[in-house]
Amino acid sequence: METNQTNTINSINPQTKPYEMDPNIEAAMSYLITPITGVVVLVTEKQNKFVRFHAMQSIIFGVSAFAIIKIAKALEIILIGIILGPVANIAIALLWLTLMWKAFNKIEYELPILGRVAKDFAYKNNFQQQ
Repeated sequence: METNQTNTINSINPQTKPYEMDPNIEAAMSYLITPITGVVVLVTEKQNKFVRFHAMQSIIFGVSAFAIIKIAKALEIILIGIILGPVANIAIALLWLTLMWKAFNKIEYELPILGRVAKDFAYKNNFQQQ
């Protein structure tokens, strides 16, 4: 599995982008302002499946985190959200930092369920430049 990860990390074609960046840095950057930076990286990266995986996972994670925070906020009305909200915020922040760290260290870390969707998208959808 390690060899496969290394091959996907290094399978970048610098002629397809106006800039050249290490794939692990580009993958970690996709989590910076999730899901916005995930969309930017996904649109600009057409070849590297490792980067596309992290960009897609960033988008899915960002949307899911937003939904969880909104649900916790809505539950404050029945008092459970007062406890659930801060716990959810801390868990999301720790997971966000972990995802960035894993991407930076060239680890294709899959979140349960969300990671499988991101991987399917990154590995099955090859967009051709037009």
